[in-house]
Amino acid sequence: MTGADVTQESYRKPEGVWVLLNVDSTEEADRVFEALAEEGTIHLAIQETFWAPRFGMLVDQFGIPWMVNCGVSR
Repeated sequence: MTGADVTQESYRKPEGVWVLLNVDSTEEADRVFEALAEEGTIHLAIQETFWAPRFGMLVDQFGIPWMVNCGVSR
């Protein structure tokens, strides 16, 4: 995955997409989610689900929507 900044005139707020980040451990999922949630908006708190030991959804302080997923066993 690659990303880049754009000029202020070219910036458009993301719509209709979420960035999905898969991590390898529950600890990493918790750490990443907490960092991204700082000054952001949590849509679904990081938690165990029927498909994963950790999953959460948030929009970070810059307006980027994230889904953090850890699909491996604890």
